[in-house]
Amino acid sequence: MTGGQETDDPPRFRDFAEEKKRLEGSGLKIADIINKEILITGYSIEPSNFPARDGSPKNRLGLEYTLDGEKHVTFTGSEVLMALIEKYHHKIPFYATIKHIDRYYTFG
Repeated sequence: MTGGQETDDPPRFRDFAEEKKRLEGSGLKIADIINKEILITGYSIEPSNFPARDGSPKNRLGLEYTLDGEKHVTFTGSEVLMALIEKYHHKIPFYATIKHIDRYYTFG
């Protein structure tokens, strides 16, 4: 090989690696945004720092959104919100209102 000159050389890492986008904005608690319309601009689902009640691992949802013209991020273990964002992620950006119904959160 001649150092990348041939057409059948292996690809470079930077040519195929997808770097995980970091969520941007100041942090707010989910209680601070209940019943407020937000513009969801991104999300991530990753392992939570806290296990489930039975000790098993669980995931957390990071929501990136705009509220009153400012970017924010909120993290939650809500399985309902995770399922909804995974189902409708292709619609991002979209406006939503987080509702607290009984013992769970949902989009309204």
